[in-house]
Amino acid sequence: MDKTYQPHAIESSWYQTWEQNNYFAPQGSGESYTIALPPPNVTGSLHMGHGFNNSIMDALIRFRRMQGRNTLWQPGTDHAGIATQMVVERQLGAQGVSRHDLGRDKFLEKVWEWKEESGGNITRQIRRLGSSVDWSRERFTMDEGMSAAVQEAFVRLHEDGLIYRGKRLVNWDPKLHTAISDLEVENHDETGSLWHLRYPLADGATTADGKNYLIVATTRPETVLGDTAVAVNPEDERYQALIGKFVELPLVGRRIPIVGDDYCDPEFGTGCVKITPAHDFNDYEVGKRHNLALINVLDKNAAVLARGQVFNIDGSVNDEVDATLPAAYAGMDRFVARKQIVEDFDAAGLLEKIEPHSLKTPKGDRSGVAIEPWLTDQWYVSTKPLAEPAIAAVEDGRIQFVPKQYENMYFSWMRDIQDWCISRQLWWGHRIPAWYDDAGNVYVGRDEAEVRAKHNLGDAPLRQDEDVLDTWFSSGLWTFSTLGWPEQTEALKTFHPTDVLVTGFDIIFFWVARMIMLTMHLMKHGDGSAQIPFKTVYVHGLVRDGQGQKMSKSKGNVLDPLDIIDGIDLESLVQKRTSGMMQPKLAEKIEKQTRAEFPEGIAAYGTDALRFTNLSLASTGRDIKFDMGRVEGYRNFCNKIWNATRYVMMQCEDKDTGVNGEPVELTLADRWIISQLQRTEAEVTRQLDQFRFDLAATALYEFIWNQYCDWYLELSKPVLWDENAPAERLRGTRRTLVRVLETALRLAHPFMPYITEEIWQRIAPLAGKTGDTIMLQPWPVADDSRVDSAAEGDIEWLKNLILGVRNIRGEMNVAPGKELELLLRKVGSEDQRRLNENEAFLRKLAKLSSIQVLAEGDEAPLSATALVGEMEVLVPMAGLIDKTAELTRLDKEIGRLEGEVKRIGGKLGNEGFVAKAPPAVIDKERAKLAEAEKAVAQLSEQRAHIANL
Repeated sequence: MDKTYQPHAIESSWYQTWEQNNYFAPQGSGESYTIALPPPNVTGSLHMGHGFNNSIMDALIRFRRMQGRNTLWQPGTDHAGIATQMVVERQLGAQGVSRHDLGRDKFLEKVWEWKEESGGNITRQIRRLGSSVDWSRERFTMDEGMSAAVQEAFVRLHEDGLIYRGKRLVNWDPKLHTAISDLEVENHDETGSLWHLRYPLADGATTADGKNYLIVATTRPETVLGDTAVAVNPEDERYQALIGKFVELPLVGRRIPIVGDDYCDPEFGTGCVKITPAHDFNDYEVGKRHNLALINVLDKNAAVLARGQVFNIDGSVNDEVDATLPAAYAGMDRFVARKQIVEDFDAAGLLEKIEPHSLKTPKGDRSGVAIEPWLTDQWYVSTKPLAEPAIAAVEDGRIQFVPKQYENMYFSWMRDIQDWCISRQLWWGHRIPAWYDDAGNVYVGRDEAEVRAKHNLGDAPLRQDEDVLDTWFSSGLWTFSTLGWPEQTEALKTFHPTDVLVTGFDIIFFWVARMIMLTMHLMKHGDGSAQIPFKTVYVHGLVRDGQGQKMSKSKGNVLDPLDIIDGIDLESLVQKRTSGMMQPKLAEKIEKQTRAEFPEGIAAYGTDALRFTNLSLASTGRDIKFDMGRVEGYRNFCNKIWNATRYVMMQCEDKDTGVNGEPVELTLADRWIISQLQRTEAEVTRQLDQFRFDLAATALYEFIWNQYCDWYLELSKPVLWDENAPAERLRGTRRTLVRVLETALRLAHPFMPYITEEIWQRIAPLAGKTGDTIMLQPWPVADDSRVDSAAEGDIEWLKNLILGVRNIRGEMNVAPGKELELLLRKVGSEDQRRLNENEAFLRKLAKLSSIQVLAEGDEAPLSATALVGEMEVLVPMAGLIDKTAELTRLDKEIGRLEGEVKRIGGKLGNEGFVAKAPPAVIDKERAKLAEAEKAVAQLSEQRAHIANL
């Protein structure tokens, strides 16, 4: 083996070997276990969130694969409609070309070209993370099979009356000219204005205080042109008498009613609210309750129309309302019109006042422009009938959320679900399978030929709907469409439902819930009952930087997982973080931060260190505070394993390791580490079963670093370096060295696949194991019969005694190699037995020249002291240490113990704690208190003795 661990020397070659040998493919003989990779968008590169959830998914897949499950990790990428189209349009724009210049077909050719390049980059990055996905089954949401599945799903839902076309409000992006989902809308805190406008009362009506007008407060004066009512709270005594009367809409001259609705807050503004159902989601709901007309006053560019488009609340054309708009505003941008309308109100004496007002402005996350609630024809999924069985599946436990509290988030949204707008005014995406004839009739089918045949349309002219489907529609079919649906493939029968979905909490509404709804409607068991898409939803938090801040490009704190794996020099990191910044001051700030945080760039830590960091931080549901210091620590962990292996190889290679059935003698240390291994196997398995990756990582780290490397390897040396040791004992210790290490490597493989594979290949023959790869080896199963509590007690005693001596050395600044005399006092019968059986270990590991047990009443010389249970450990101080230093040390330890006594005593004195805590917990605390009190007494006695010398 190389003297030092070099991750880059092993990672790429091993991944190639795994992939070329098809090790990632399903091949276990047990029950299937499936995870569908949440498909990353083909628009860019992976970020820390991808690195985090890939670590979790791969740990689960490798764990279950080693357990013999027939595992499938299904990979794929998402076409990401708007995001991808924007990228390509920007590229064309840089060349002075628009998509309209090219036309739809030529433009789509350009998008496909870009997808091939970007999608390949994504898959390369997934490989670098060590993800053992079955690449032979890779899918793309717009490949031929997936497109067929999307068409089939649309047609079936339409035939079942669950997809319809309607005119309703959507989030309209005036720059991109498409409807967008709620997920693509960001609310920005801004300071705006609240305009108080006078609306004259009609028919001579007056308010309770004698005014002939109402004052409405609005943040959007430009939508006055589309008002169809003024609303007041029916409990508001100021306006109760006016409900049912009318106002004259200023600038337009249209009579609109005054309606009573609980939506109005009497404390906001004047208590009167203008209602514009075609341009506000809340107003739309008020309009439905009062059957108000909807007047659309803006076009797709958010400019004022010359004539309003008037519709009934169901979206049908309303010919009874005159919606001619003042010609003065025709063609004006909405914000230009706002300014002009306010000026015209002022000129007419109808502007009461203007107040500063804090508000949230919804903006498109990609375009950056203010989103307009806009009335337009779109395709919708009727979600309430789909939501009911999807709610029941979580309520009855068929689908479980981990952690469980995220069920509440799911239920709150599903029980108040709105119909889903699934059409987008884009060119890139799944084109909606609907055709129109010249009369405007719409026909839905899998293709045009089916439509013509089904409806006897002959050669009548037909045109396909120009819109494409929301990206979430195709990704909502992900768990089963990737397995060949609508064909009833063997893969579908074997691997569906999937087992676990690993995802962030932010898309529970937009993806998780929709997958459940669509799957349960479209996928059935043989008896006709609904299939679920997955059995467990593991929800992880957001990956934040070391200060707990959300990672974002504008903050300059984004970390690329590949930079941590491969390393990056400072100048390249600065360039990467500041590239594309539009504001020089922001780029300068980010450069300064980067140079301060990473003065030497980022070191190359390798994939295993990054993965172990991710898993050690994966505490259910909490946001992840990513700390580069932990990555460095786990890189050291890899080094520790590497160096331990080199020691084991030196001691065991070309030697008898007792793997062929020869007789062996196991030392106390052998029996102890084997016992500890059983406990670790059980603990790691239990925590992985419960999705507590952090606790599994902690148990593994504790065993390998502290128990195996720090203690067992040291305890093995007195045996292996003893020229007079019998062959059976040597064989037993060598066998334990290699077998425990080999088992620990299998336990660690899901966390750190590369280093474990590299080392396993060298250790496996020495441990009597055969096989081509560690990933197909059996998962370690604890054997309770090999748990040796007696050995654990003896080694714990030995460790405490050795640590006591080492602590005295350290605190008294005694050279590590200097041999010490050791005196023991208050030695019980069990202490004496352990001493007799392990004196050789003690002398070697504690560097002792002699060990003497003092009889009761014997005076000890001035000594530094420690406690092992009730036994006193004394190191004579003559020529080593001074009395003052030892008294200082004892004072510090007594102070610490007295603090512990006070803390535990306070807890036990708390009536609330005693009333609520389980009896076992209370008993444990009482035992700890008694132990601490006894230690204080013993050390105080020792202190008094030394002080009087």
